[in-house]
Amino acid sequence: MSETLTALADHLDATLPGALLGSAIRYGELTVEVRRERIVEVATHLRDDPACLFKCFIDLCGVDHFERAERFDVVTHLLSPRHNTRIRLKVATDEATPVPSLTGVFQAADWFEREAYDLFGVLFTGHPDLRRILTDYGFEGHPLRKDFPLTGYVEVRYDEEQKRVVYEPVRLSQEWRNFDFSSPWEGPQYELPGDEKAKA
Repeated sequence: MSETLTALADHLDATLPGALLGSAIRYGELTVEVRRERIVEVATHLRDDPACLFKCFIDLCGVDHFERAERFDVVTHLLSPRHNTRIRLKVATDEATPVPSLTGVFQAADWFEREAYDLFGVLFTGHPDLRRILTDYGFEGHPLRKDFPLTGYVEVRYDEEQKRVVYEPVRLSQEWRNFDFSSPWEGPQYELPGDEKAKA
């Protein structure tokens, strides 16, 4: 299988000069890093080239690498039923730079790109309807970013008196506490109640 994937990587390098930044075989699949501005060209080639025929769009998702300048990866998975092969395309971008939409190549990319926009804030140019798909109207932020607070910004609850759903700022119901994570079996550094009996 790895010989087939290596041959496919070489074929893509030869037929798409300058479009690929690198490739590697990981988890039994070929992973190809693609230049952002050429992703539509690469996806079209993968779909139409007789040596590829990646006709099935499987998935598109975002990944947040918070420490990088181009912090997001847009990862697309394609399947070639003809050659029984899968490929993973990766495109790097930042918060402000949009990625060309794949909806013109694979119509199934529509909701996947909306999800990546909603949860990570990745922008897509040429998308027919780029709006939130999972979060509520007026939701602030993008919840799968690594800098999004675990508590969120607002909480939603049903108010019995008002007979409607109410949005309120998040309130933590307990004060900050300092926890001692020492195991009692390993012996804490302080005296536990009852230890005085053991000394006697």
